[in-house]
Amino acid sequence: MRNDTQPKSRKIRLGVSVGDINGIGLEVIMKTFSDSRIFDLCTPVVYASSNYAMAYQKAMELKNFSFNFVRPNAKINPKRANLIKCWEGDVQLNLGEETAEGGEYALKSLTAAVEALKKGEIDALVTAPINKHNIQSEEFKFPGHTEYLAKEFEGAEALMFMIADNLRIGVVTGHIPIADVASTISEEKILHKIEQIHNSLKSDFNIRKPKIAVLGLNPHSGDKGVIGKEDGEIIIPTVKKAFDAGKLVYGPYSADSFFASDAFTKFDAVLAMYHDQGLIPFKTMSFNKGVNFTAGLSVVRTSPDHGTAYDLAGKNEAQESSFREAVYAACKLYKNRLEYNQLNENPLAISPPSAKKWHSKSK
Repeated sequence: MRNDTQPKSRKIRLGVSVGDINGIGLEVIMKTFSDSRIFDLCTPVVYASSNYAMAYQKAMELKNFSFNFVRPNAKINPKRANLIKCWEGDVQLNLGEETAEGGEYALKSLTAAVEALKKGEIDALVTAPINKHNIQSEEFKFPGHTEYLAKEFEGAEALMFMIADNLRIGVVTGHIPIADVASTISEEKILHKIEQIHNSLKSDFNIRKPKIAVLGLNPHSGDKGVIGKEDGEIIIPTVKKAFDAGKLVYGPYSADSFFASDAFTKFDAVLAMYHDQGLIPFKTMSFNKGVNFTAGLSVVRTSPDHGTAYDLAGKNEAQESSFREAVYAACKLYKNRLEYNQLNENPLAISPPSAKKWHSKSK
């Protein structure tokens, strides 16, 4: 249980998992928290090991940064980037390479952060990129973070919600093969995603009357059945059903012309039918500042919109802008949801940042 008596003004404790240890995760983490102004917003708690962090930093020749190394259950420093040890011993660094160890230790970091989030030791989570291949194991049999977190926090098909300023794109089907997309789309699934987007826009973004655009599946939204029947038989009736239920939902729109014009700017969010339909335009318009937000969970989790970037790892060339935006977004979303839940007297409301277990050092 969280401590509901803590003041609203208390800084957010932001948990951070390091992702693949041979990718750019720790690089963008250290570069982000090199700017001490961010500690006015949150207190970072990174899950890894001191030996790994020091070896990585030495290999990268990042001299203007240092972690506050603390043991589990010890005090954290509100003016530093704290690192909690979640594994023992040394780990072999092979920056820029996919290795079994890269996935193994990415999972150790992630599971430690998730456990801390469940216990209320941290308030929100930012995840650095994993390699979806080498992290697979008996403990992790998921296409990515989103599905894993949905299971851990009982999110029932949590929504991958890509956000950047006023551009917000969710997807009906996430990490599945293109060959399975059409057969996976259903009225029930679309309505569920519309409901998730609608609720998130209200509770996480403080938008009172959200306006949502829905994209078609086929080219030109099927051209009245000439190019596929899914749009006419499934998507159009579903959009009408959602609209008749009182939601400002419109579509389906043809994806190519929708993003080629300024049509998307007239909506608070867009629901795409599949991963690349939504993420290609999103990353084209917002790369290096976009954020992946997992909506529909009882907790706030964000991540940068890029991967492990093995081609950049070890070169000190990675841009930290997307990770920094993920940090800002996690803090803002947490505060927005807290205010919304308190105003609406939600019995499941998340409480203000707690002092459970770890008490920050006095200022």
